[in-house]
Amino acid sequence: MAETSIVHIQSLTHRYGSRVALDTVSLDVERASIFGLLGPNGGGKTTLFKILTTLITPASGSASINGADVVTQCDEIRNHIGVVFQNPGLDDKLSVMENLIHQGHLYGMRGESLRTRAGELLERFGVSERACDRVETLSGGLKRRVELAKGLLHRPQLFILDEPSTGLDPAARCGLMDYLVELRDQDGVTSLLTTHLMDEADRCDRIGILDQGKLVAIDTPASLKEKIGGDVLTVCTSNPSEFSEKVTARFGGTVDVIDGVVRIERENGHSFVPDLIESFPGEIDSITLGKPTLDDVFVHLTGHRLGDDVTQY
Repeated sequence: MAETSIVHIQSLTHRYGSRVALDTVSLDVERASIFGLLGPNGGGKTTLFKILTTLITPASGSASINGADVVTQCDEIRNHIGVVFQNPGLDDKLSVMENLIHQGHLYGMRGESLRTRAGELLERFGVSERACDRVETLSGGLKRRVELAKGLLHRPQLFILDEPSTGLDPAARCGLMDYLVELRDQDGVTSLLTTHLMDEADRCDRIGILDQGKLVAIDTPASLKEKIGGDVLTVCTSNPSEFSEKVTARFGGTVDVIDGVVRIERENGHSFVPDLIESFPGEIDSITLGKPTLDDVFVHLTGHRLGDDVTQY
């Protein structure tokens, strides 16, 4: 494990009966960074989340956080990590402050120092004015802020979040990522989040793409998009399978049919569009041209779109 890494995972494998949820996954997460696990529901993200938070034991392989093994040193691991679950973990009938106080007690925090720390976090996340309000009166975005404060109460070195923006509107999702950037830059906190949202993944320092239990790529978002190169054209036509075969036969290159649309990867896509239209007059309904996105990266690597879910693990 490199000194710059806070998470080290080596050949991690897990099964549910005969189904493989994680297939020999290996990766490192650097300190003071934001690392995203991108993949469809069922790709293995939640299983990896459960292993890292000591909720389940892997079938084989190893994982450590700050040098502590997730299987044999669970108590030490729990002192190093803060956790935000996909489903809300707040007590709706308690006030915002009461939720934080009870969380602090679980970590042996007491008295005025606990109240001061809770107050600081509520102030930081913009919910101090609601400290005495019951959680059930808060909006989804405000509840998420309280969840963040709760997970950071004991000053963890690693913040692990499972689909943290579930149920949030786009503005609240953007705000959530702003908080993680602030934690990284001001406090040196490492965040590891699972997500199936491209806008979240794009703001991570590095991402690992999980599909059907396999880690198919790991790099910065920019580097992953650069590996595709050129442009991506999406073509709507009445017979996509036949059209893709014709394009491949005439021009070669990467041509796929995804969700009933022909997808073409091509250098200098803008100059290729006229050639395509002239070669197949009357067969093209519409063409869209754009630079590669993370969605294009996922299709390029897996052959299907991120929204094509499989059995969830």
